[in-house]
Amino acid sequence: MKISRQFTVFGSAIFCVVVFSLYLMLDHLQLDRIKNPINEERLQNGQLVILQDKIDHLERLLAENNKIIANIRDSVTNLRKSVNNDKGPLEAKNLSQGLVDLLPFAPIWVLIPSEDCQFSAQTYSKAADEVQMLDVYDMLSFDNPDGGVWKQGFDISYEENEWDQEPLQVVVVPHSHNDPGWLKTFDDYYRDQTQHILNNMVVKLHEDERRKMIWSEISYFSKWWNNIDIQKKDAVKKLIERGQLEMATGGWVMPDEANTHYFALIDQLLEGHQWLERNLGVKPKTAWAVDPFGHSPTQAYLFKQAGLSNMLIQRVHYSIKKHFATQKTLEFFWRQNWDQESSTDILCHMMPFYSYDVPHTCGPDPKICCQFDFKRLPGGRISCPWRIPPQVITSDNVQQRAHMLLDQYRKKSKLFMSKVVLAPLGDDFRYTDAQEWDQQFNNYQKLFDYMNSHPELNVQAQFGTISDYFEILRKVTGMDQAGMNKGVSPFPVLSGDFFTYADRDDHYWSGYFTSRPFYKRMDRMLESHLRAAEILYSLTLANIKMFGKPSNYPAVENYKLLTEARRNLGLFQHHDAITGTGKDWVVVDYGTRYIAFLLPLPVVVHCCRTILVSGDIENEWQLRFLVSFPMNVFIMPSFRSVVVYNPIEQARSSVISIYVTTPHIRVLTAQGRPVIAQITAVWEHFTQASTEVSFVAHVPPLGLAVYQMSEGVELHTELAHYMFLKKGGHVSVTGAEQFRVAIPQETVPVSVENPHLQLFVSSTTGLLETLKLKENGLKHSIKVDFVWYGTTSNKDKSGAYLFLPDGEAKKYSPSRPPVIRVTKGPVFSEVTTTFTHITHTLRLYNIQGVDGQAVEICNTVDIRGEFNQEIAMRITSDINSMNRFFTDLNGFQVQPRRTMSKLPLQANFYPMTSMAYLEDSNRRLTLLTAQSLGAASLKSGQLEVIMDRRLNQDDNRGLGQGVLDNKITANSFRLLLEPRNSAQEAALILHRKGFDCGFSSRNTGLLCSTTRGKVILFRQSYNTFTPVSLSLMYESSSTPKHQEISLKPMEICTYRIQLG
Repeated sequence: MKISRQFTVFGSAIFCVVVFSLYLMLDHLQLDRIKNPINEERLQNGQLVILQDKIDHLERLLAENNKIIANIRDSVTNLRKSVNNDKGPLEAKNLSQGLVDLLPFAPIWVLIPSEDCQFSAQTYSKAADEVQMLDVYDMLSFDNPDGGVWKQGFDISYEENEWDQEPLQVVVVPHSHNDPGWLKTFDDYYRDQTQHILNNMVVKLHEDERRKMIWSEISYFSKWWNNIDIQKKDAVKKLIERGQLEMATGGWVMPDEANTHYFALIDQLLEGHQWLERNLGVKPKTAWAVDPFGHSPTQAYLFKQAGLSNMLIQRVHYSIKKHFATQKTLEFFWRQNWDQESSTDILCHMMPFYSYDVPHTCGPDPKICCQFDFKRLPGGRISCPWRIPPQVITSDNVQQRAHMLLDQYRKKSKLFMSKVVLAPLGDDFRYTDAQEWDQQFNNYQKLFDYMNSHPELNVQAQFGTISDYFEILRKVTGMDQAGMNKGVSPFPVLSGDFFTYADRDDHYWSGYFTSRPFYKRMDRMLESHLRAAEILYSLTLANIKMFGKPSNYPAVENYKLLTEARRNLGLFQHHDAITGTGKDWVVVDYGTRYIAFLLPLPVVVHCCRTILVSGDIENEWQLRFLVSFPMNVFIMPSFRSVVVYNPIEQARSSVISIYVTTPHIRVLTAQGRPVIAQITAVWEHFTQASTEVSFVAHVPPLGLAVYQMSEGVELHTELAHYMFLKKGGHVSVTGAEQFRVAIPQETVPVSVENPHLQLFVSSTTGLLETLKLKENGLKHSIKVDFVWYGTTSNKDKSGAYLFLPDGEAKKYSPSRPPVIRVTKGPVFSEVTTTFTHITHTLRLYNIQGVDGQAVEICNTVDIRGEFNQEIAMRITSDINSMNRFFTDLNGFQVQPRRTMSKLPLQANFYPMTSMAYLEDSNRRLTLLTAQSLGAASLKSGQLEVIMDRRLNQDDNRGLGQGVLDNKITANSFRLLLEPRNSAQEAALILHRKGFDCGFSSRNTGLLCSTTRGKVILFRQSYNTFTPVSLSLMYESSSTPKHQEISLKPMEICTYRIQLG
């Protein structure tokens, strides 16, 4: 009944529009007669004829609208029957305004305000006291002289009276670093160690209120929390209230900062923080990152945005640590490159020594510090490598031992600006048993009591949390105690990142940027599927809340599935997971978790899609949801429906490929209009294994589109054409009789093209040689090659963490000539080259937008039979990039890089999470990646990406194995060449005339007014304007105010304008 009323209103609206249009036309005719009475008779007949034609046209439009309304009414009737008969999801409804044509629209020029374009032109922030890491790299020699007891540093001395005026304050922070998977799986670590650490923590901290502890990994803490009783939970809350237990960072894990995407970083941080707030009422203040292998400013920014005030980092290149220590700048405000003010500043403490274990945290001499790790007492499971064991503190030795420890604290304090020393006390999986708690806390308390009871020592030592340390630091330096504001700061400002990390010699940790690429690709897939499912879930809940239907949607069950998937995604962001640096069985455990929680996501998506697409038609709520979408839907009972979902905030036109059982396929929109489609063979070597259909789907932002497929002959569906080539050999193709296949016996040129690009490929190697931009007709030399890296013959070799090559890369030379397959069709064209270890595909899509302007590259890599080899793709162009290139950080920001000859080859590789690019004054060449990998630009105009690594030995960083569990991995990229917009300049010459107003100005034909010599320029029309001399030779010292120019009578002014 309500639908019928809607049709009536719709028809009435059309009638009103027609009547109003007739009125306007008659009124126009009447006005025309008044203005031109002489021509009235002559024009009357012609105007009537025109009016009659318009009325006839309107009648035709009304008839067509009546047909449309009838179709809608019939469709709704059929939809109601379909829902009532419980026929399942709606088979034909398109929530898109997409068109049928393959290239449906001309290139669109979007007007972007000029101020939005100035971001990339601004220089990186450089305050007077700022340290820019690019400058630091230029400055350092990166030598490694023997520093004495502090091997990577220098000798430290002090005067006894330095603390007479201001005593030294020492904060010892007990901690246990618990990897959520590394040498054991997450569950095994929890069962064997983590739960015992937390159980003992509750008991031992309650024994003495002076004891403190910090915890970081909420993935473990939440699992433990779910298994303890209410009394123990209350005890934990009391420890937090008394400040004895601090949740540092509060993320689900301590994530890697090189391979992780910022979406996943936010997810794991959000999951941990929300858990803490719900269960403990805790809001973390300080971040603790002692084990990620290098540090990204993206993570610092996310901490700042999450409300944290301080942070600590550890794994930084030893030469940088030494340099900062000499300058006493190990504590600084970390600022983002783009920040011109100080809104992103976060106070950061860099640990100065080799590691975060006890031998490297009390001071510069690990031989002495190890004697104060009381877990290493004689008779224990571990001992000091320097063969001088700790001693139990007694009244007989407390004086000597306290002075020995205080000496280390004092020396460490000399590396910092303040007289506050941080001394972490812990290591991996520490405090597992009650004995260790007693050994550490009792012996240290005796040392503290002695130090604090002797004023002549001028020291105050205590246990504390990491936030306790920063509170004392801010107090003694006169900074704001509230946390977020910098206040008056004695510390410098730093911008940049801390990659690539080296812990000693030439041991650069650039190998893990690529290790286990199969799982890095899986991570990105789960991330995208999860994000899409979460958005659909939110849209579904919003619509149910708005319209109250349906009541049986399993919101709670779907939320639990999403939460488990999010937590497993968060778990894989751990710095020994996504990095590929875990034991084989641990990696398998991560993969099993991924698959277990990836599979339920389609259930959530299907459930949401059913609600959003079919819904409750009888009660009309779904029609209101679809009010902005076309409703002339035709039902095709014999068709299979394909629902395409766009989870991003921009409209997309993308190629969809689906396996089918027959080459005779029709593809229609939900309105029944045919879609151009391409039938392609799916090849197994040189035999057709199956068939797929590809078409362009147009989907609105955050929208759904439904396409229909059925078996049948369709003029808009075309079979792809094939050509096979092999140098000096015969190619036998079978199983593809329905396709047109050419196998030329002579060498023929190979190229593929679309409306934007043309690729010229070697007919011998099947690799790209030249790219032509059709926009300007210019050809550019862009060559793709593959290269091998071996490992050094030295004692220390490449492993899961380290990249230690045996020199420059060697060109990949397959044992037999490759087979080249050229595919051409209306939707896409491609060249696939099959080598021994790589199947390499270059594909062009016949589509508008970036998808059509980029070359899709897919490299399926299989090096399972190799020994100590790493394979890389090298792209060589004629771009004059010199020694500069750019990589992204976490898919969030771009960091400039410089290739430095003073560094070893492996030091010039950096993490590439989503992109890397080269540029000169004319062009930019960007490589976008679907998985995080290691990248470099070792020569001008060159980009290199390591795609997989097979290494037969451990690299002595604790893993205890090589990387031999390689899988066939498809690395996916997009290559985009963009010409730079040339800055067009113009000269603006203005002349203000002088007027004599003593005479009449009537009937002069001048229809303008004066502006008192003021001219306003529209900011959107230019980038800059500069006052210059008349002939543009000299620049003026005067600067116009804003966009307003003021001239005196008879004055001529000239401006040089750079057009936008």
